Parts: sequence; structure tokens; C-alpha cells
Amino acid sequence: MTAQVDYLVVVFTATSGASGDLLGSDEKELVQLVWQLVDVKNKKLGKVNELLIKPDLSDSTEEKEEEDVVEESVEQENGSGADCVYKAPSIDKALNMFHLQLTNEVNSAGAGTSVCLCTDGQLHIRQVIHPEAASKNILVPDSFYSFFDLRKEFKKHFPAPDLKALNVHTMAESLGIPVDVPTMWDPSATLDPSVPLPAEVATKQLQLMSSVVLALLSEPFCHTFSNPERVNEKFESGTCSKMEKVCDNTVIRARGLPWQSSDQDIARFFRGLNIAKGGVALCLNAQGRRNGEALVRFVSEEHRELALQRHKHHMGNRYIEVYKATGDDFLKIAGGTSHEVAMFLSREDQIIVRMRGLPFTATHEQVLAFFSPEDELKETCPVSGGKDGILFVRYPDGRPTGDAFVLFACEEHAQCALRKHKEILGKRYIELFKSTAAEVQQVLNRYSSTPLISVAPAPLMPVLPTMSLLPPPGGVRDCLRLRGLPYTASIEDILTFLGEFTQDIRPHGVHMVLNQQGRPSGDCFIQMTSAERALQASQRLHKHVMSSQRGANSRYVEVFPCSAEEMGLVLMGGSLSHTHTHTHTRSRSGTGLSPPPCLSPPSYSFTPAPPVLPPEAAAALYPPIGQVVLAPRPLPPGHAYYPASAQLYMNYAAYYPSPPGSPNTLGFFPSPSSIASPGGLVRMPGLTYNSNGVKELINAVQGYQNPAESVSLLSSSLIGQCSSSEAPLMSLPALMTKPGGQYLDLTLL
Repeated sequence: MTAQVDYLVVVFTATSGASGDLLGSDEKELVQLVWQLVDVKNKKLGKVNELLIKPDLSDSTEEKEEEDVVEESVEQENGSGADCVYKAPSIDKALNMFHLQLTNEVNSAGAGTSVCLCTDGQLHIRQVIHPEAASKNILVPDSFYSFFDLRKEFKKHFPAPDLKALNVHTMAESLGIPVDVPTMWDPSATLDPSVPLPAEVATKQLQLMSSVVLALLSEPFCHTFSNPERVNEKFESGTCSKMEKVCDNTVIRARGLPWQSSDQDIARFFRGLNIAKGGVALCLNAQGRRNGEALVRFVSEEHRELALQRHKHHMGNRYIEVYKATGDDFLKIAGGTSHEVAMFLSREDQIIVRMRGLPFTATHEQVLAFFSPEDELKETCPVSGGKDGILFVRYPDGRPTGDAFVLFACEEHAQCALRKHKEILGKRYIELFKSTAAEVQQVLNRYSSTPLISVAPAPLMPVLPTMSLLPPPGGVRDCLRLRGLPYTASIEDILTFLGEFTQDIRPHGVHMVLNQQGRPSGDCFIQMTSAERALQASQRLHKHVMSSQRGANSRYVEVFPCSAEEMGLVLMGGSLSHTHTHTHTRSRSGTGLSPPPCLSPPSYSFTPAPPVLPPEAAAALYPPIGQVVLAPRPLPPGHAYYPASAQLYMNYAAYYPSPPGSPNTLGFFPSPSSIASPGGLVRMPGLTYNSNGVKELINAVQGYQNPAESVSLLSSSLIGQCSSSEAPLMSLPALMTKPGGQYLDLTLL
């Protein structure tokens, strides 16, 4: 509508609750509707019409009923009479009466046919009439879907910094219109906007608004009322690209939604406000189920601010929380790049139904037959577009997820389809839900898009050994993997279980795998001297029973040969698939490996670690074994499982900390590439066998900045309880107190 309208209908509303800038924010019902017709061409005013509206008390609580009784008693004191309110029509009848009286008045005037409403601000139409009508499923007359905002029209001639600062009295004073302010309502006074507006004030406000309209139509302004505000009649579904720019000031987050609510239900909750096309995105949890939240994108910041005023308004019996959100939040949920999804959602006016729990072998024909069975006794709901109206959700490798989306041409067919909820397809019952375009994008993004973490995070330890995520094909399988260990199993229990193969274990070659909480995971890796002995051990010990000395429980243990690369992968947070571990031989395509959880892309590999000491210095310190920093602790008799060793592994404590064992004192850790601050190396021979290793040593020297100071204070100190009668020079922290401890002889290197 770009031309000047023939008639303007100046409208003013009042609720049983707040007024002014808070009108409609407390979800109170409409109780008064007044209007006056303005002849634009002849600049004449019609009569003032008033309708009192009876609140609907059928679904109110006792508390609300008590409030209404109090309000009626106040009205009796003011002389309005409770009988008038009791005999007043309900809101649906009142809106129909408004439309009928307005039509008759326009026809009797005979000066034109085009009519448009005019209100003081946005609240009367967007926050009062449309929300209440939507909550009560009332059809609103067409005249309420377009209106002029008098404040915006006034601002075209009198620029104002903020529309909220404008009111009818301010506009009247700027135009030189005398203001007859009732003694009971002075706009210059600081009134509580939460107090209901007196009934007679609405008529005075309306008359003042009509005077402002006539002043704008007259000389010297000669204002033209064109391009009115529009209220969207229905929500339009659509797609959103990840490359699209979404303004942060147009998005809100709604929380507390019923789990079965759809995008149309959310649009009904925000009725009166214009939501952008495809601007409702239902959020899903990690299991792919709705979590009761949604992101809503509006056409402008003004509509977003009005939406925030509906915080804790009700959808059915639940109140909905409304908060601010950002454009990035919306794109993460609703944005998509899949061409297949764009083609599927390109059909307009389609109802989407989500299927969950499909058999992995389900086909298009089976889905079509599910909704359109040949049995005449069952309901038929044809799928729109046939096979083109079905979208199966798949993993990146093409495997089905058990989810699918189906299009239906109308609401009737969709409701018929939803009545098939939990019916059987194949041997499984199928769950059906009404879905949205944004949910389709979100589900497809979750299963088909690139990993959420596009680069590998910085490792917790400065340097990691050189190793790609997936081991190369054909690696030497000279290690053992033990799966299903008792959680109380110790290294001694494992050695007892291995029996004669104990002598083939490399030094420090037993690695207990711990979970993220630092508890035993039931897995263990053992480095053997040769692939032949590893294969023999797996064949002989597979599914034998292991007993634990710490508990009465015993379990059969699965034993598999594996390569050192596979062992290293798991120790750094990856996993070995259980699919291909039932055989001792496999192909490259069936490795059954998955990279560590947060190390992507798969081509990521670690930088090589420099040696701890130059070979010359290491050879000088330990001529017999110059390739290691610390000499292995001599073992007590009875444990013959320490032949020479070559390859050892560090602990990657980010996901699966697994200290090397046998004995479990100190593993072989690579050193950082450079020492950040001046320091030195300290040799500590005489460590107790059953201490907790690195953690205790760190606790012992923690707080000493100078190596020489730590040596002077800790030298000849005890770890544990000394077996002799000599008094210790210094007691170390309680964490290092173990029975049968030994002296420490610290030497600064």
C-alpha cells in the first residue's frame, strides 16, 4: 500500500495489567478497545466507539480469580459497575463486533473504501491483540494485519532520537495542540507502568491521537500515510546458508519449550512479531533429541526487543524463557551447505515429518508402503513427491543412521502420518515427529559435515613422539592387547596370567590403560620381544581366566596380537574397534582403528621429539645404556621378565593416561625441546619400588626454584619409612610415605 488511504482508524487498547511501555508484557488480557474513524480526504473525525471485553476466566488459576475479584471491586468504587464487565462480550466476539461496526461506518461515509489502523506505537497490535488471539486460537480480522505507527509517522517531520521517548502528549505539544490532561493521570508524573490504566483515560488518549493525525494531515505538513507496518499472517519455512550473514541483534533463544513443539508452535507463541523466513531453529542434544530450546531470528532489532518482553509468557501450561542470542548461534544450528538438503527443502508449503529408529536396511519403497499401506483398513497418507519426498540421513561413509525426513503436501496428511507413531516397519517400531527445515539442516550437519574441531588442539605436554594417527599397513605385530581384565588386576596378576611368556616381555613393557577418570579401563598392552612369541601367547591364552589377588572376582581375558603403532595410538586417546579383533589376521581396509577423539584431520602427525641429552653426555653418565636417562631399577628375584628393550612409549595424559609398568616407578618420558628457564638435572638413585612414580617426585621438589637448593634440602631424605634406626634428615610429603621406603641420594648433574 503506497498510496494515501481513504480512512484511518485510530485505535487504543487497555489490558487488566500494565500500561505504557510495558503494555502486554505481563500477559494480561484485553479489557477495553476504543477507536475513532478519521476521514483523510475531508479531514473529519467520526464518533468515538468503545467496547468493554470480558476476560476469559475458564482456564485461570485461583490466584488469578482472586485478582479479578479485586479489580472488579475497584471498578465498583470508581463507578464503572461490575455488571458492565460481566455483560461485556468475549474477545472473539468483540473483534468481530469491531470489524462489523467499522465496515458499516465506512460504507455509510461513502468517501472511499481503503482503511488502515493507526496506533500509538507497536504494542497495541503486536503485543496485545495478536498474542492473546493466538493463545486462544481466535481468528483476527484482516484489518489487524496492517497499521500505521503514529510515532514513526511523526518522526518523519520531527526527528527524535528514540521512539520510546515519544508519547501522545509529547507529539501534541510539538504540534501546538492543547492538552486536556485528566487530574487522575498526569503523564509528566512518575507513574508505575504496571498499574492498570483508568477506563476514562483511554478515551482521552484516543481523542488526542486523532488530533495529532489531523494536524499531520493539515498544512504545513500535508503528511501522506503510506507503507504501513505489516504483521505476518503465517510463518514461512526455508533454508539458511552458513555463508549468510545474520545480525546479532535479531536473534533470541527460547528455553523451556515442550519437546513436541514445532516451528509453527513457536511462531504462534511469537504471533504479532515478524520472524524471518526459516528463522526458527529447534536445538537438539547430543543424542539427536530436542532439548527444549530454539533459536528464533526476527526481521529487525525492533521485533527482537518486543520478543524479549515475552519472557516467561506461557505456551500451554509451560512458561517460556526468552534470552538474547547471536547470529553465530543461529548459523551453528540452522546453517547448512548440503545441496541435497537444499533440493529437498526447496518445495514450498510442505510439512516435514521426522522418522527415527528405521532399520538400517530400510528403502524408499518400504517407507512409502509404511505411509500408504495396501491394507484398506489402515489410514493412507501419501508422501509428497514419492521417492523425492524422502531424505535418508547417512554418515559421511554412506552408512544409514536410522533417521529420515518425509514431506507431506498438507497438514491433514501430516497429522495422518503422525498417528502412525510407534507402528512397526520391518522388526522395529518407528518414532514420528513433526519437524522443521532447520532441524533437517541440524541433523544433516551433525552426521555429514566436517568435524567440529577443524585443527588439532595443542598437546598438554610440550613434545610428543613421532607417530601418525593411523599405523601403516603391514606393521610388525610384536605386542599383545589384553581386553576384559578385572578392574582390580595388578601388574603381578598380569605376569602370573602370562606364565611362561613373562620372560618375553620387554623392560617397562606393561602398559595399563586408564580411562578419563584415571581408573583402569580393563585393557592392557604388553610389548613382547618378537612377533612370533606375541602370536603364540595370543593363541595359547585367548579367553583364559585371570584372577586378581586384590579381589575375589575373576574374568576371562581376550588376548590379541597388535603392532607397536596401534598400541601407541590407543595410549594417546584413540581406540581399537572390536569388530576385527576376533581374527589374528586382517587386511588394511579392516584395521578397526579410530584416531584419538580430538585429533583431526586424520593426516595430523606429531613433530619429532629431540633427545633428552646429547648422545655424548648420556654415554658419559651411563656407559652401559647410553640411550636412556634413568637406569631401570634392579628387580628382586623371581621376576625374570626384563630382557633388553628398544622402543618405549610416553604417557599422553589428555585422554587415557597409562603409566608404563613393571615396575611402576618411572616411565621414559621425552624431554621438552628446550628448557624454558635455567635449571639442571638431578639423579635420584634408590627410589622405592612401590612408590607412585612421577607424581610423588613432582610433589617432593615442588616449590624449589634452584636445583642446588632442592639437592641440599632433599639429599638423603626418605621416601617411605626407613628400615634402619637412623633418623631421617627431612620428612618428605605424606603422599610419598610408603612402607619399606629407601633413602634418596640426590646428586646435581
